[in-house]
Amino acid sequence: MHIKFSENLDELRSLIDKMKKKTDEIGTILIYVGVVRGRRGDERVLRLEFEADKKEMTRWMNEIVKDVREKYRVIDIIVQHRSGSASVGENIMYVLVASKRRVEAFKALSEMIDRIKSESPMRRREMTECGLYRV
Repeated sequence: MHIKFSENLDELRSLIDKMKKKTDEIGTILIYVGVVRGRRGDERVLRLEFEADKKEMTRWMNEIVKDVREKYRVIDIIVQHRSGSASVGENIMYVLVASKRRVEAFKALSEMIDRIKSESPMRRREMTECGLYRV
């Protein structure tokens, strides 16, 4: 398990390699990459901003990773999320799930993404050409 809430994400290749070194039982690694979208309806997006207490966010991410990992019995989960400001086209979140088989990995990955979007203590703001929105 590897959790990171920071202004910079690690290289995706290094995260995959880290997972593969854990065990030879891994048969599937699924990867989700969240990217800053360039449009909100008819408005052009300028940037996204992410803010949270680093300790609180790390504690929260550890809790949901542990919960989802146990629920679906996957081998490993890595979650990294950007803090600060991110421009259109930049990666903002990685979720990697390793498991023996793909079925449980897909379920775990889907739940992780949904929970991060709906339960996170992080504050998200989207700046468009027409103003600021809370996401």
